[in-house]
Amino acid sequence: MDVVGIVLAAGAGRRFGRPKALVEYQGTRLVDRAVSLLASGGCSPVLVVAGAAPLTVSGATVVDNPAWESGMGSSVRAALSVADAAAAVLVPVDTPFLGPEAVRRLIAAYRSGASVAAATYAGKRGHPVLIAAEHWPAVIASARGDVGARAFLRAKPSLVTPVPCDGTGRPDDVDTPEALV
Repeated sequence: MDVVGIVLAAGAGRRFGRPKALVEYQGTRLVDRAVSLLASGGCSPVLVVAGAAPLTVSGATVVDNPAWESGMGSSVRAALSVADAAAAVLVPVDTPFLGPEAVRRLIAAYRSGASVAAATYAGKRGHPVLIAAEHWPAVIASARGDVGARAFLRAKPSLVTPVPCDGTGRPDDVDTPEALV
């Protein structure tokens, strides 16, 4: 029951001013932090979707997304189209405050029978999210523009198992340099 980790890191980071994958926080690039998060949480292998900036990432396989400018949906499609696992944990590169315990909890929920699991913080859905391979065709079909797996999750709420992840990290995403505090 391998679970692949997927880092969505193809964007240009227009609001941030440069690709967020390359931004350093506490001496580590955000892309490397995300790979470490997924690997430490139990994902193997880890895929990183690149686009706006060419990436070389230790401990991960880089998947090129030539359609990265069309939005996150193309990155989700690119990754799931090449992934070979029973399930995938997806995380955007701009969530550097997440902790590996959230990933472990999603994988535990999957191993206990959940086919879709989403981390929740204070009762609200956040990142990461786990999706079993049986749902990948539907996710690929619905991932368009800047909507990755969100359209699938909203269309199939009865499939989503909420997994409380309070205390495992912060789900905040980083859209500006000021948010890295």
